Amino acid sequence: MDKRKEHIVIVGGGFGGLYATKAMKNAPVNVTLIDRRNFHLFQPLLYQVATGGLSPEDIASPLRAALKDQKNAQFLTGQVIDIDPERKVVILEDGDEIAYDALVIATGASHHYFGRDDEWEPRAPGLKTVEDAVRIRRRILLAFEAAERETDPERRRALMTFVIVGGGPTGVELAGALGELAKHTMREEFRAIDTADAQINLIEGLDRILSAYPEDLSASAEASLRELGVTVQTNKLVTEIADDYVLVKDAQTGEQTLIPTFTVLWGAGVKASPLSEVLARRTGVELDRVDRVMVQPDLALPNHPDIFVIGDLAHFAHQTGEPLPGVAQVAMQMGNYVADALRRRRFGKEIRPFEYKDKGMLAVIGRNKAVADIGNLHFAGLPAWLIWVFVHINFLIEFDNKLKVMTQWGWNYFTRRQGARLITGEASPVWMQLPIEHEKAVEKADR
Repeated sequence: MDKRKEHIVIVGGGFGGLYATKAMKNAPVNVTLIDRRNFHLFQPLLYQVATGGLSPEDIASPLRAALKDQKNAQFLTGQVIDIDPERKVVILEDGDEIAYDALVIATGASHHYFGRDDEWEPRAPGLKTVEDAVRIRRRILLAFEAAERETDPERRRALMTFVIVGGGPTGVELAGALGELAKHTMREEFRAIDTADAQINLIEGLDRILSAYPEDLSASAEASLRELGVTVQTNKLVTEIADDYVLVKDAQTGEQTLIPTFTVLWGAGVKASPLSEVLARRTGVELDRVDRVMVQPDLALPNHPDIFVIGDLAHFAHQTGEPLPGVAQVAMQMGNYVADALRRRRFGKEIRPFEYKDKGMLAVIGRNKAVADIGNLHFAGLPAWLIWVFVHINFLIEFDNKLKVMTQWGWNYFTRRQGARLITGEASPVWMQLPIEHEKAVEKADR
């Protein structure tokens, strides 16, 4: 590579990192994009993989393919575990070092179990990676398979009861897709059970789901979920997750309720990737309560103008006083901004503070059911669903992904069939014995 050009290192091949890389295509720089995975994942559609609507390869694009026409960009597979801002190098897990003139960190976020990670994560998988989606799909489908063979009514009810923790977009979309799967897609495929009898519980600690949306759209989303057989429980807090039950406490009365279930899915919170702690240790930057990095108005770190943090890893509150949401649009715009800021810096031009342009929010519940908050316009039902479909198709990275997803969605829409319902991996051991001492668990929690 031409040594006269600045070397920009970007860590993370998600929306922020990939958009920053592609935005530098015509800039007089050399770019190295590093990610521990060799593909870009379209996370907003992971829930469809988790419920069998799409296959993992439908929503993933190899990063080398995405960058093959960008001659000033190189992709490396590796995991960055440390940063030395004095020597201006990033350090990979295998000990290799890569020097930079400017560094962009876009490693995103992981699941947050509010201090109960070791206990709850194995029992309540979240939805951030392909592996998460495949694991959730396996748990859901195995639950129905086990229920088909079960003769004990209590165990059968527990096997066909699903609990989704968190009423944000992830939880709502997962609950809606699971409702579609049970009420329509798999009906008449079993002989001993009716999948429409599945009990799907969506647990939210606040007084309404989709709390970031206007109240009328939250109400529309809840009504659509109820049509799909989902029980929405608001003002409820999960206090215990076991192999075969969940304890839920009413936030207002304190009353405890036990829900027998083998399948708990997590969508309640996220925390920043471990690189935020590395940055705090190496640069002294401040972190917020979920370890996001407190960035300056230009997304750089204080006293380190050559290090930028974008996407879910960044706490940017300069615009409204509140941190921006962890959504794809924020990461995309931050990626484009950093590319422009580096270009302006090179040519001595003024760099304006980052300004997020809110293009609206979308959440899908099911077939012809969605909500859209776009400026002063609120849509629900079929119009919102059509907007959601075309927006998500448009943002898929490669043409063949767009074509595959459009074809699969068209087939699913007209036939209500979802062909990616494969059970892979080893069966979970939780289909063993259902402990009967649930009452003691409630008594213990009350004490």
